[in-house]
Amino acid sequence: MLKWIETTGKNEEAAIEAALIQLGLDRDDVSVEILERAKSGFLGIGSCPAKVKVTYEVPDEPEAEAVPAAPVEEARAEEPAPAPAAVEEVESAPQVESSAAPAADDAVVGRINEFLTGLLEHMGAAATPRITVDERGSYQVELVGEHLGALIGRRGETLDAIQQLTVYAVNRGLTKRVRIHVDAEHYRAKREESLVRLANKVAGKVVKYRRNVTLEPMNAYERHVIHTALQEYPDVTTYSIGTEPNRRTVVAYSRGEHR
Repeated sequence: MLKWIETTGKNEEAAIEAALIQLGLDRDDVSVEILERAKSGFLGIGSCPAKVKVTYEVPDEPEAEAVPAAPVEEARAEEPAPAPAAVEEVESAPQVESSAAPAADDAVVGRINEFLTGLLEHMGAAATPRITVDERGSYQVELVGEHLGALIGRRGETLDAIQQLTVYAVNRGLTKRVRIHVDAEHYRAKREESLVRLANKVAGKVVKYRRNVTLEPMNAYERHVIHTALQEYPDVTTYSIGTEPNRRTVVAYSRGEHR
């Protein structure tokens, strides 16, 4: 299910940041549409803030599934008996490496492992998920195996699809949304480095020729990398146009204004 909110700020990035703080989400969890660009006016007269529409996905939650009252009572009444079963479940779960403060939720880890294991088997991929939790409590999943190019796909499209399916499947029925990022062969880190280089190269041309450049379609995460890379770049601003899956980032000459 898709929901959206509208927020304002002194510029586009400030408006987006306000929405992300309000929702408690990351930039790659949302889709952003610029409704109104910020205007500085003359001597403060006629100025207006930027306005953005931030769309995000929430899992469908049937009320019947969210109230497991009876099973909870039974578990408490027979606390000594289930102990061995609980130990067996933990032992059968995938190895979780978490040096950060947030502890991994075994139930969430189990959901991720079960879904991805089944999906990878269905795809005929010889890979296994390795799950960690970062300092923000996000579940980082690294698909481990050899020759995983098919799981990554052209410019990460298959990997993005796997991540979206995992996020939807794991969050379905949960009362608190969990963030999940799926990677393979450290593709996303390599892609991020490539995007940062691209952003700076394009920004240099924009300033030199004083002409806006529209980049090719990118997903929300990749657009976020571009926005972040150029956030402090002199005489340049960025914003997104279009609709998914053909949404693009524009690197624009800001006529001497600094963000």
